[in-house]
Amino acid sequence: MGSMLVDRGVVFWPVGSGDSTTVVVEEDLVMQVDLRDMDKADADDTPEVPVVDRLVEALPQRDGRPYLAVFVLTHADKDHCAGFADLLTEVTIGELWASPRLWRELKEDPNAEMCEDATAFHDEAKRRVEATRRADARGQEPVSGDRVRIIGHDPDGDLYGYTDLPDKRISHPGQVITTLDDVECGEHFQAFLHAPFKDDSAKARNDTSVAMQITLTEGPGTGRFLLLGDLAYETITKIFDYSERNDRGDRVDWDVLLAPHHCSKSVMYENGDVNNLQQDLLDTIERHGIYPATIVASSSEIPAVDTTGANPPHKIAADRYTEIADNFLCTADYSQGSEPAPIVFEVTENGAALLDPAYFAEAAHTAVKSSGEPRSRLQAVAVAAAVVAAAVEAKRALNRTRTPDPGKPRGVESVRERITQQRGGRQAPTKTVGFGHE
Repeated sequence: MGSMLVDRGVVFWPVGSGDSTTVVVEEDLVMQVDLRDMDKADADDTPEVPVVDRLVEALPQRDGRPYLAVFVLTHADKDHCAGFADLLTEVTIGELWASPRLWRELKEDPNAEMCEDATAFHDEAKRRVEATRRADARGQEPVSGDRVRIIGHDPDGDLYGYTDLPDKRISHPGQVITTLDDVECGEHFQAFLHAPFKDDSAKARNDTSVAMQITLTEGPGTGRFLLLGDLAYETITKIFDYSERNDRGDRVDWDVLLAPHHCSKSVMYENGDVNNLQQDLLDTIERHGIYPATIVASSSEIPAVDTTGANPPHKIAADRYTEIADNFLCTADYSQGSEPAPIVFEVTENGAALLDPAYFAEAAHTAVKSSGEPRSRLQAVAVAAAVVAAAVEAKRALNRTRTPDPGKPRGVESVRERITQQRGGRQAPTKTVGFGHE
């Protein structure tokens, strides 16, 4: 596998149990699906690493500022939007993709509990709705930086103030999007929308996640990436059943499946009940995997044993995924020998290919600031993610050297304290995670 990269691919950042997925479509067209800036972390097992800073450094420039064509928020939980306010300050975001769920939540309860970044996202989405409405009144299109796309249908949408937007600014499940920030790129990119369903509009945030199949194309080669947010068994079953019944089975085919809800057992165990395995759904998911099919868990390390009531990731889910996929990878412990690395797929004329992590582990040490321009945008993002992977492991190593003292601060303050006291220490990971076919 060579080191020269094409301009098309997907990077899964190592951000613990959260999602940060970067889709590179062209040299100057990058999409970010969710964000978890670990500099905002508030959990003991999540090292503080400024993901936004690294992402900003890797983006293309437009008019002297970093430029992100599209930001997609699947749903407004903190582990999917932490750092958005900082990103908005540092970067020109051409277009936002937002679901109606935030409007409904705040309409029903103006005091609904919501993190600062989710509030910042919603405020920005509302600003863009108004900007789009003003542009339309002038007979014009909104400019880049003011564009918004509403994903999904809410039967009460008329109450939320966006349903009068032009049709091209509202998309529904079953539709295909081929533009990014109003740039047509259907030759190389498609996003087929699967969710949120209209009937689920009043359900919990996780159940109203934006779900889509992203297809990247390079000549005869195709890479299909199935991103299902934090959906669980019921909605995922609807997606597959509906697609198959309507002769759209290809729209749930996948070369890469991002394990929903950070490798949660709720996907294949209905209501999370470990005595209620839904093998039919697992069989369906397996049937649509394209060899060598890879499932990626964007999560903290898979536990050796599940404990009652624990949040994802769940070992029992990882075990089931290992049974149906050719490769199962976890962002937390993916590595080349002792070097942590991001999970990066490029799409070439031969389809989707998992890149050798050794390349990015080395590049993280040599290409951050000193080696000139990257060979491609995909390389720039991958190297940025590799730097994050190395920083995360270094700070985890510091944490592993100490036993928590219940009399000392926890959360963000405890991590800061340990880093201050022991900065510079490092212990290499002991486990090498490979992939099934090389």
